[in-house]
Amino acid sequence: MSVTDNQPKPETNDDQLGTVKHPLRIFLTAIFAFLIPIGALILILEYATNELRQGGTARKLDHEAVVERIQPVARVAFEVIEEEGELKTGEEVYNMTCATCHADGVAGAPKFGDEGEWAPYIETGYETLLEVALHGKGAMPAKGGNTSLDDLEVERAMVYMANAAGADYAEPGEDGADETQAAADEPEATEVAAADEQAADEDRADEAADADAADEQAAAEEDEATEVAAADGDEFAATDEQLQIGEELYKASCFACHDAAVAGAPKFGSAEAWQPYIDTGLDAMLQVAIEGKGAMPPRGASSASDDELKAAILYMVAETK
Repeated sequence: MSVTDNQPKPETNDDQLGTVKHPLRIFLTAIFAFLIPIGALILILEYATNELRQGGTARKLDHEAVVERIQPVARVAFEVIEEEGELKTGEEVYNMTCATCHADGVAGAPKFGDEGEWAPYIETGYETLLEVALHGKGAMPAKGGNTSLDDLEVERAMVYMANAAGADYAEPGEDGADETQAAADEPEATEVAAADEQAADEDRADEAADADAADEQAAAEEDEATEVAAADGDEFAATDEQLQIGEELYKASCFACHDAAVAGAPKFGSAEAWQPYIDTGLDAMLQVAIEGKGAMPPRGASSASDDELKAAILYMVAETK
């Protein structure tokens, strides 16, 4: 017997060869071997990114909380510094800001110390001058372009410059300064208002006188034109006043017959109907109007005067031309 015959033979049963004989098991094993590591990796990434998001939110909240905690402290500190700051004098503000234009009279600004240039501004009064200084006017910006200035600092600068040009304003901020200045300005403002009112009254009186003179001149010219027309043989020439009076009388009384030519009355506006009467002359027509004739009663049954009747005749004749 040989040696190989005595060695044990390897087992060849189905349990030992199962992995080879079942391909489905091989496929499933490969799938699980691939999916399990991927799933684990996804879980790890999700955990890591969630931690980052939570950490960012926490940091943001922590930052906002810190800002909120320190904000009142910062505001109080700023206000304390501002309250403790000393306001500048008028001279300091002038040197720092106003001198840019007022030192040399740039862009029409009244030159510092020049009483002639400052006089018109000072005459407007303290409050008007201060309003311009605070809010600007024309080429001058509000507060001279330095909006960081306090209103009182601007007022001090305005007083400093005005006093240098002949004004006598009290220093703003002193006890009673505002009241004193207001009392000083009040009489001046009253005088200015009274002077303006007087000038306005004089202007109105002059205008009325001019109007009266113009009316008188017009009346004189009208009368002269009427006289000239009468001199030229036109006895029916009438002034505007006569025509107005005649129209009023006609509408009040004469129209009753002359509008519709009642009882042979010459029809209003008809040159043909009126011409025979015009040929007799104005005096003859006036005599008929005064005394009446035929169906026409004296004075046309009215209480009109001779001058009013004459005006009515002139009006009716004028309407025939």
